[in-house]
Formats: sequence, C-alpha cells, structure tokens
Amino acid sequence: MATGSRTVRPRSSVWLSERKTPKRKGDQQPVGLDHLKIVAATMRLLDAEGLSGFSMRRLAAELGVTAMSVYWYVETKDHLLELALDAAMGEIALPIEAVGPVEGLEHAPAEPRDWREQLRQVASEYRRVLVRHPWLSALLGEYLNIGPNAVVFQHAALAVMRNSGLPDDRITSALALVYEFVYGFGTIEGRFAARCRAAGVTQEELFHEMMGTVEDRMEFDEARKIMEARGGGTVQEMQDRDFAFALDLAIAGIEALRER
Repeated sequence: MATGSRTVRPRSSVWLSERKTPKRKGDQQPVGLDHLKIVAATMRLLDAEGLSGFSMRRLAAELGVTAMSVYWYVETKDHLLELALDAAMGEIALPIEAVGPVEGLEHAPAEPRDWREQLRQVASEYRRVLVRHPWLSALLGEYLNIGPNAVVFQHAALAVMRNSGLPDDRITSALALVYEFVYGFGTIEGRFAARCRAAGVTQEELFHEMMGTVEDRMEFDEARKIMEARGGGTVQEMQDRDFAFALDLAIAGIEALRER
C-alpha cells in the first residue's frame, strides 16, 4: 500500500513465516527450552507487567537464559506476541456441539444445546479470557490472529451462528455485534481489574471512591439513581448482571431479524 512517497507494508506473521526457528551459524539449540515454556513465560510476564513492561531481555531473565537463546526459537518479538495471543485464544472453552468430536470423549451430548446457550458460552468464555489477560485486547488489534486456536474459535462461532437460522449473508454481521460487544466489555472490565491490582485496592474500594467523588454533584443525580436500581452487591455482580442482560438483548435482536 502506497501513501504518497511512503510504502506501508503489512506486519509479518509467525503463521506465514517460512522460517520458524532462525538458527544462526555456530548456534546450538539451548538445553531445557522449547516453544511451550517460552510462550508460557511470556504470558506470565504479560499478565504481571503488561505490554509496556515486556521485553525479550526481561523474558530471557525470567527463563534464566540469554536473549539469543530465545531468538533460537522465535524470529522476532512480534512473532512471540502472536504465539502468546493464540495460546490465550486456546483457553476459550468452546461448545462441543460447535467444534465436533473431541479426542478422548466417546460420546457427544445426547441433545445438543440450543444455539442461544452455545452463543452465551462463546461470549462468556471470550469475556473471561479478555479479563484474565488485559494485554490480549491490544494484540487483537495489532496482529492477524490466524493461529490454530483462533481458527478453531472462528469455526465454532460460525457454526453456532449458522445454527441460529440466519442466512449466510448476515452471519458475519451478527458475529460482529457479539464480538465487538464482548471485546469492549471485557477490555474495560479487564483494565479496571488491572488498575485495582496495580493500586493495591479491591474493585469495590476503587468503585466507591470513584462514586464518592461525584456524590454531591447534581449533574450526576440521574446516574446515581440508575446505579442504585442496577442491583448487585459487588462490582463483579454488577458486571455479570450487565453482561448477561446486554447479551440477551443481542440474542433477541438476532432472533427478531432472523424472523424478518
């Protein structure tokens, strides 16, 4: 893609790279390392310190090796982040009805669940992983996300939505509604939780502190009434209630348009 005199090239992907392990002349494979250990350590660091605190040197120190040892397995830092992204996508527990037979499981459920319940599982699991890994939402906007776990997730989501009865030319639009809702909800929820951890306070403490700062301001009177009617004794309960009802609204919209 050309912009004026500047050529903008798409970011390379580990999934499209022909050189998975860039061995250098004279290098020997580091003992005790493998892709799984490196990716697991990457995710631990990202969970603890976020993207801003992550570096290949920091990762090497965590593993007790040199940075060059890490590069024996991954070509670039971007490739490593892609591997971590796909590993996180692999934590999403998908409806067995949507992914097909699973090795080690002799029989599928006798009565497959309704597509609405399957969609609730997909959405709830996607939210859980976004909250568990606050760095994930940033990577989803940076990389192609075409790793094996992401492909399984995509196929399962398509199967669930196809079972809704929507015509094929409306399936991607319906999925976009669910994806973007969960992405936004989970991103904000995850960042709020991460902020609380960094500040050393509970979510309830920070929430009540924030509400207290506007307690005497008249322009927030209506918002306070709505918050009181919202229900839920904890921040988590409030978030769960909001998420469940918003998802019900999305499902109801899909049903209504399907009938039309």
